[in-house]
Amino acid sequence: MYNLNLIDNILQYNSLSIIGTEKNTGKTECLNFILNKLQNCQKKIAVTSIGVDGEKIDIIKQTHKPEIFLIENTVFVTSEKHFREKKINAEILDISEQNTSLGRLVTAISKSKGKVILSGPTTTKWVKETISNMKLYNVDLTIIDGALSRKSFASPTITDAFILNTGAALSVNIPNLIKSTKFLLNLINIEQVNSTIFQKLTELNETKNGIWTVDNLLNINDLEIQSALLIDKFKEKFSNSYNYLYINGIITDKLLNFLRIQKDIGDKILIVNDFTKIFVESDNYYSFINRGGKINVLYKPNLIAVCVNPISPDGYKLNSKELTERMSQELNIKIYDIKKSENEI
Repeated sequence: MYNLNLIDNILQYNSLSIIGTEKNTGKTECLNFILNKLQNCQKKIAVTSIGVDGEKIDIIKQTHKPEIFLIENTVFVTSEKHFREKKINAEILDISEQNTSLGRLVTAISKSKGKVILSGPTTTKWVKETISNMKLYNVDLTIIDGALSRKSFASPTITDAFILNTGAALSVNIPNLIKSTKFLLNLINIEQVNSTIFQKLTELNETKNGIWTVDNLLNINDLEIQSALLIDKFKEKFSNSYNYLYINGIITDKLLNFLRIQKDIGDKILIVNDFTKIFVESDNYYSFINRGGKINVLYKPNLIAVCVNPISPDGYKLNSKELTERMSQELNIKIYDIKKSENEI
């Protein structure tokens, strides 16, 4: 029954990204599962990937990987190299002017069932353009298959929703796996700023990285610091009174550790664009929060499912039932083992 609910949920959106906490956490199986379930939905689907997905052998770990299977009338975007290697009949719709290391990007539509390797746009800007261009082909839903350590493609400024994949590739110890996944979910669920602050901050030039403070009268002050990584050199600029500290860029342990020792930590709110900009260790994050520190985001992501792969790349297998039940209980969210569910249908 969950399959209908999950697919109906997916169909509410124009774009979806599938990301993983680690390689071999089941992203490609998740993609194939979704594509299979969508084939009778009367919607036109497009698919592409960040990185390379669909190859038989993982080029890094030399392990077997599931190939990507498309049905007829699916739009796909891949490099020239992998378009030539496709095992499917397809009609070319467009060829990009930009190049990747694997050649230009080919946008095509499948004319039969078959297998493809996907290697699509390589930057967030290019991903956005690719999704936008799908309107030209009357696509209803564009699915972006993510890549290792590229959680930025789950940003709500890129896709409308995303699915998170985790599993034994991250840890074969269930408590550790739950702990790591819970930390990521805590970041995903960070509260969004209020509408007044949102409007004020989005008026800034979003292409300019930097740090700003906002006081209780909504006066904005540019600290003229290009990055939070330079905090050590500009500590004196934080002596002025402010209520909000906005970072347009990434935040790291260095910034949290600096803010954590401020005596008025509970009176200020740190603001970042979205959870994908937070690169901190869990211990430092929880220490900051426990001291009274607060973090808000401008854009809150839309997580619609968490899927697990209980099998590690070296063949170690966790108990699927125990894993999904414990994770669901401790994370307070429904957890799906796509492969197990597929076998039951």
